[in-house]
Amino acid sequence: MILEMKVPSPGESITEVEIATWLVQDGDYVEKDQAIAEVDSDKATLELPAEASGIITLKAEEGDAVAVGQVVCLIDTSAAKPEGGAAPAKEEAKVETPKAEAPKAAPVAEKTYATQAPSPAARKILDEKNIEPTAIVGTGKGGRITKDDAVNAVPSMGTPTGGNRGTERTKLSMLRRKVAERLVSAKNETAMLTTFNEVDMTAIYALRDQYKEEFKAKHGLGLGFMSFFTKAVTRALQLYPDVNSMIDGQEKISYDFCDISVAVSGPKGLMVPVMRNAETLSFRGVEAEIKRLAIRARDGQITVDEMTGGTFTISNGGVFGSMLSTPIINPPQSGILGMHNVVERAIVKNGQIVIAPVMYVALSYDHRIIDGRESVGFLVAVKEALENPTELLMGGNVKKALEL
Repeated sequence: MILEMKVPSPGESITEVEIATWLVQDGDYVEKDQAIAEVDSDKATLELPAEASGIITLKAEEGDAVAVGQVVCLIDTSAAKPEGGAAPAKEEAKVETPKAEAPKAAPVAEKTYATQAPSPAARKILDEKNIEPTAIVGTGKGGRITKDDAVNAVPSMGTPTGGNRGTERTKLSMLRRKVAERLVSAKNETAMLTTFNEVDMTAIYALRDQYKEEFKAKHGLGLGFMSFFTKAVTRALQLYPDVNSMIDGQEKISYDFCDISVAVSGPKGLMVPVMRNAETLSFRGVEAEIKRLAIRARDGQITVDEMTGGTFTISNGGVFGSMLSTPIINPPQSGILGMHNVVERAIVKNGQIVIAPVMYVALSYDHRIIDGRESVGFLVAVKEALENPTELLMGGNVKKALEL
């Protein structure tokens, strides 16, 4: 029996996918539920499992865009599993036939670059054109550059470097093309502005230095910056709910929950998995969820559902060394917080210049729905919580907040 395998729907509104990689070869024997291909949708990379055991025949090439419901391979379920687990190679009978000897081509004079000094007349012309003799193909005896060669020589429009100048053209993945479309759409269809502030990270550094080993021993997780920032953001969103809202036509949609999208770099490009109801998560809960989502994104296992939704985004460019940037809104959301690297800088405390670990933060927001008062107030609230985490994020009890 021949089973036709069709592309399943990976999610609502997705009508086509792209064959990213075939994990099997044409003619292989596959087991039921074995991953046979990786397919890219405009939201995530998903594995395609075999629906039955048998010999597979591929009907699409890597890089092909295929519609949901289209047949991409056939599985012969009546084929027996070969010994050793591999499908027998398909061989056709070959008949050796004597090949007629091709007639020898007449010798062709081969052009070579100059191996002898150019003639005096050619040298003068080349000097006037500022052309090196080694850049000319000589047609004279032994590769000598003649006067005609020098007259016909065209000077290079750039400085010869002698280095490689190859180029390569590759097709963008469906995910990357969709990201590009969404970023351009965000720039063109929103009234995006960015406001900046700086955060003195001294208090967070002190807490992490004091409790990170105990936190890791108790929970098996690192105590990173993201849990502090997530808690600070959810607090600020509850104080300034307009930042946690969206525009839908002529209406504003407001949310009483905080689904925080976290921008992560995966093997297929930028992915933005979502932490649901982040306002209810503890420090341990945030760290565990971020680790889970990051691993799934890295391994290409993230699902469309895990990428869908989100009411606000946090992007951490600091892990790559970024000092300051203007992050682009993730539509249809109205705001995104950009984190950056931490650098020791001179700041003023109590009238004294001191050295402190400082991070610049940026909030990009849609001015159609968020006014300056809300945007600036939101970022100041984030700053205040990060500079006083014990009181504003931990209720004055660090051990209880960290579940130690």
